[in-house]
Amino acid sequence: MTRAQKNTIRFWLLFVALLFSGLMINAWERAGEARVSRVELKNFPARLGAWQQVGNDARFDKETEDVLRADDYLERNFSSQDGRKASLYVGYYATQRNGATFHSPLNCLPGSGWTLTDEGRITITPAGGPAFEANRYIVKNNNDREVMIYWYQGRGRAVASEYWGKVYTVVDSVRRRRSDGAMIRVLVPAGDSDARALQAAIDLASLTAPQLSAFVPN
Repeated sequence: MTRAQKNTIRFWLLFVALLFSGLMINAWERAGEARVSRVELKNFPARLGAWQQVGNDARFDKETEDVLRADDYLERNFSSQDGRKASLYVGYYATQRNGATFHSPLNCLPGSGWTLTDEGRITITPAGGPAFEANRYIVKNNNDREVMIYWYQGRGRAVASEYWGKVYTVVDSVRRRRSDGAMIRVLVPAGDSDARALQAAIDLASLTAPQLSAFVPN
């Protein structure tokens, strides 16, 4: 076989491969996002172990909602039997194909006057579920000092890394036609002990995680 014949074969193989890829991408786009059934976050349990909801769920102003672009969200305060206070935020996105995506606290909080220190990772061990890593920070704003933990969850995964969260979103968008997911954040006032506040945040997170599958589908 001459070099010219080999080049011709390579050309047509490449042409067929590109044509097939184009057809697959077009079919994938036409198929659109797979929709999954879920429960609205307003129905999230008001009691989680020793934690009880305090007051009504908070709603953001329109400007904040326009920035978040979440399809559903929960902002709720809890109180524990030993007097600890905490806030839980869950922001859910039905699709991330249209540019709406998780808003990392690392971007949002500094813009509101908070500083973040003591970066780390901690392990959350839900009852009856696999353990996973979450991000841990101390956040400060004037005299306010709180422990924050957060993670990303969706399509059966819970991860601390925003980078890996986006990688999995791309993979699942192609493989499962799904890019839905959520960012979950717990804040606990530090008081006189960061360690006790962190333990309270871990406790609330470990009770929250098993409940999420109905609201953030696997």
